[in-house]
Amino acid sequence: MTSAGRAARVAGAVGTGAAAAAALTYIGVTDPHRPGFGFPPCPFKALTGWNCPLCGGLRMTHDVLHGDFAAAVVDNVFALVGLPLLTVWLVVCWRRRLSVAPPLVTALVVMLVWTVIRNLPGFPLVPTFTQP
Repeated sequence: MTSAGRAARVAGAVGTGAAAAAALTYIGVTDPHRPGFGFPPCPFKALTGWNCPLCGGLRMTHDVLHGDFAAAVVDNVFALVGLPLLTVWLVVCWRRRLSVAPPLVTALVVMLVWTVIRNLPGFPLVPTFTQP
């Protein structure tokens, strides 16, 4: 790899890290549990009235950043546990040069099942605030 190619990769990684840090800082400083948080409502929820698989994800991230893991579980246990597991599985497949289709198909099926389960009447793990 040339030094220009290496510099471009480093710059890309630094830029991505800076964007992620800025996003996490914003989510940590503001409170997504309050109405008018600054993000538009979930389009899936607006169209269907159902919580999507990632509804509560910003609130969950805010709770994790503040060390409130019990609230994070209530806001979105799927994202809290599932996204890190999916990330590890995808990295392992990528490093071993395996197809990423099995983890992606599994993720889609699990997301569909989670969407149905979390919208059943009386299901206890619903986000602490859901936008209408």
